[in-house]
Amino acid sequence: MNKEMSETLTRTGPGTLMGNLMRRYWIPVMNSSDIKEADSPQVRVQLLGEKLLAFRDSEGKVGLINEFCSHRGVSLYFGRNEENGIRCAYHGIKFDRNGKCVDVPAAPQLCARMNIKAYPTLELAGLVWTYMGPDDKMPAPPDLEWCKLPESHVFITKRIQECNYLQAMEGGIDTSHVSFVHRYEVDQDPMHKGVKALDYIKADGNVVFTIEDMPYGLVLLGRRKGDTDSFYWRITQWLFPWYTLIPPFGHHSLAGHVWVPIDDHNCWAWSINFHPDKPLSSEERSQMEEGKGIHVQYEAPGSFRPIANKDNEYMIDRVAQKQKRAYSGVFGFSAQDYSLQESMGPIQDHENEKLLHTDKAIVMARKMLLESAQNLAKGIEPPALDSSSQRVRAAGVLLGKDEDPLKWAKEHLSDSNKHPVYSI
Repeated sequence: MNKEMSETLTRTGPGTLMGNLMRRYWIPVMNSSDIKEADSPQVRVQLLGEKLLAFRDSEGKVGLINEFCSHRGVSLYFGRNEENGIRCAYHGIKFDRNGKCVDVPAAPQLCARMNIKAYPTLELAGLVWTYMGPDDKMPAPPDLEWCKLPESHVFITKRIQECNYLQAMEGGIDTSHVSFVHRYEVDQDPMHKGVKALDYIKADGNVVFTIEDMPYGLVLLGRRKGDTDSFYWRITQWLFPWYTLIPPFGHHSLAGHVWVPIDDHNCWAWSINFHPDKPLSSEERSQMEEGKGIHVQYEAPGSFRPIANKDNEYMIDRVAQKQKRAYSGVFGFSAQDYSLQESMGPIQDHENEKLLHTDKAIVMARKMLLESAQNLAKGIEPPALDSSSQRVRAAGVLLGKDEDPLKWAKEHLSDSNKHPVYSI
């Protein structure tokens, strides 16, 4: 990429090309439990460079408003959540969940000129979501498979990642790295241990990719050597503009991520595990709560910053690296990924990268994002606004060497509720 392309793709604040594009989609904001009760304390939120405040009003409905009072710019985080609104602690000016000013004690007649920005919200899959785009362009609510399942079937966490969303998300798109950075972790993590597919992944680091444009984004078909008469295909999905879907290993759950910009130098990394047709077992849930698999443990309660972070060099263990217990010396699937992605800097130097054939999916995703952002500026609607296109699934499967993996994927991984989970 040249400098202009990189700037366009990585800048997501108000008025930027990519920021305008991302504001056309529903965005996961927080766990509903973070503002569990009516009139509970409000919570600061930052999305796409905007500082916001989330709260649950006296009716139990969620508001997402500008953090700052329109009077003197005081943070409403210090205000009072009471009687269906947030009242500024400085001069008593009050705003409801729609950003409408409902009281100016010093000048009641001026309420109409004191309104602040507010965004619509909905609650789905135990999360609060928001839409930050034009009111008349609001799409249907998200329809991802994990959004429609009972609470017992799904486990969701989020963490702060201290780098631009693009390099974080590209780590989720790039499946070739699994054969390297996660090579030893898969033998130890209880959510992956003893799974046949890992033998194929570890044995063949020269993965061959077939990448195809789809209405929802990309389908990534990674081929490795399988048994004598077959290939092992690891089929992942990138759903525009920021979802990735991960195949299960063995009997374990399906998984996915959402990569949402906080600002240009930080992003939220949401991690999801789910079973489409049964509850997660107590053992699985316990392991996820302990930070196993794609989840992490936090530096402090409510911080969402992982224990292993750049301040402690991600707790790198050079002895474990030499002894082949951790390929990079860092433990934990997520930490292994974000430590390397954050090492690129807050925003990767794209102009000096030298891409390989295994980066085809990354190139295609960048192209789709860039063209969509540029087209939106010309008045051309973005892709994947039809939520029904989100009903696809990832898979791991052995196919005969003469079988067409793309044809198989289209037949078995769309409208996913009609098909079993394919894993090895």
